[in-house]
Amino acid sequence: MNPEEQSMSETKPTPASRANAGHKPGAATAQVVIRELQAGDDAAIAEVIRRVSAEYGLGADKGYSVADPTLDCLSRIYCQAGANYWVITREARVLGGAGIAPLAGQAGVCELQKMYFLPAIRGLGLSRRLALLALAFARDQGYDSCYLETTACLKEAVALYESLGFEHLDAPLGATGHDACELPMLLTFASQEPGE
Repeated sequence: MNPEEQSMSETKPTPASRANAGHKPGAATAQVVIRELQAGDDAAIAEVIRRVSAEYGLGADKGYSVADPTLDCLSRIYCQAGANYWVITREARVLGGAGIAPLAGQAGVCELQKMYFLPAIRGLGLSRRLALLALAFARDQGYDSCYLETTACLKEAVALYESLGFEHLDAPLGATGHDACELPMLLTFASQEPGE
């Protein structure tokens, strides 16, 4: 198992295990694994993103990330320097994911991207765990801050980001290529870990 692949029971001192700190495994999540995206996962994570987007009415016609032309080949996008994407699997089935990539037009800033979860794994603390893993990766890559764009209809996501220390911005940053997400947020890394 590589250092970025984590089962619920592992406690290695890596960014992934820092994200796992304090988590108590339960029967419902015993087989859940967070690992790096592989090329063979592209179709599955694209389907997760499409399903969740449809569930919340975030259609391609409205300019949300489901319209990205790269959606079906995320493993090629997240192999660039300073980027990574993780998937959450249970019994080898991809149920969610999130990524970090440099924010175009903003030196030292990364973007938390494409964070989506199927209903089967919501409410288990996995979104927080994955966000902490991604933020630890970003800090380890030397980013000064992490940016994201979301929308008000994703109330649970907004609450998660606020709990991690993200602050609302008056205007978007960088060149994301999206204009539908009306809530830009930024987390500036300090000496403490995000979410502490």
